[in-house]
Amino acid sequence: MTKPPLDLFNDRLPNKPYFSDDLHFGVRIAGKERAILAKYIQFNQPHAMFWLGFDVDRTGAAIDWSDRNAPAPTLTITNPENGHAHLLYALETPVRTAPDGKMKPLRYAAAVENALRKKLEADEGYSGLICKNPNHGHWKIAVWQPELYTLDWLADSLDLSAANDKEIVADYGLGRNCTLFDKTRKWAYRAIRQGWPEYEQWLQACYERASAYNLQFSSPLDENEVNGIAKSIAKWTHSNFDEASFKKYVEDTHSSYIQSLRGKKSRGGGRKKMPEDKILAIKEMVSEGMSYREISKLENVSIGFISKHCK
Repeated sequence: MTKPPLDLFNDRLPNKPYFSDDLHFGVRIAGKERAILAKYIQFNQPHAMFWLGFDVDRTGAAIDWSDRNAPAPTLTITNPENGHAHLLYALETPVRTAPDGKMKPLRYAAAVENALRKKLEADEGYSGLICKNPNHGHWKIAVWQPELYTLDWLADSLDLSAANDKEIVADYGLGRNCTLFDKTRKWAYRAIRQGWPEYEQWLQACYERASAYNLQFSSPLDENEVNGIAKSIAKWTHSNFDEASFKKYVEDTHSSYIQSLRGKKSRGGGRKKMPEDKILAIKEMVSEGMSYREISKLENVSIGFISKHCK
């Protein structure tokens, strides 16, 4: 690590972090100069994760990671009154959480994060928005690992297969970003055909749908993240799905003549043609790094079908 952990922490703070001096009164937002004086502060950027943060609510939290064979945290921030702590792991390369970033690295980071949470037995309900501020004199600070972590380095000491529990990953940390993106995208591929709305109207519809899905999380994502996901999906679908191309697809595949030919062929058992927009959606999922198995379950198609259309 080129800088002491506290300097690194401060350099990586958002320009206008959320902060609080008393969590009973919620959080506020202000410039870094004011927020850095508070007891609690937002420690990751709105669209990039520089730290993996965990909330461990038990006495001895700052040291018992070693008893669980977990990798050493970069630093621990401990409440001297009860021994509970936030454990922070500094990443060498930040994980982009905005939906215009690649989904494959985000899914990998979510798996690493969840596996580490399980190993630490950290709080599943922790939102990851703010942590105990290591600049504040109330907390006890300890540095354990001076080197910046890569995701692969962390993964070496974790069981990622155990982390792929959908019910937990979907509602925790980075898993929420993946889940919200997948659910909103799947809805959008179908919904846009109902009226082919203008972009602004469509953007609002995507935002409202993403917001509704977000409220299903026990610890919802920040509104800025929800807005970013909705905007990305609205922009892509509005650019790639349009009424003219869909009408042409219908004309090419559903004319009375073609339908009659299909009827003759399918009387002895035929295979229904996959809608073109669904094939486009599947290709997009592959490009984002989703596995064929994940797509097969999500879209109810065979792995062979995906392989055939996505070579």
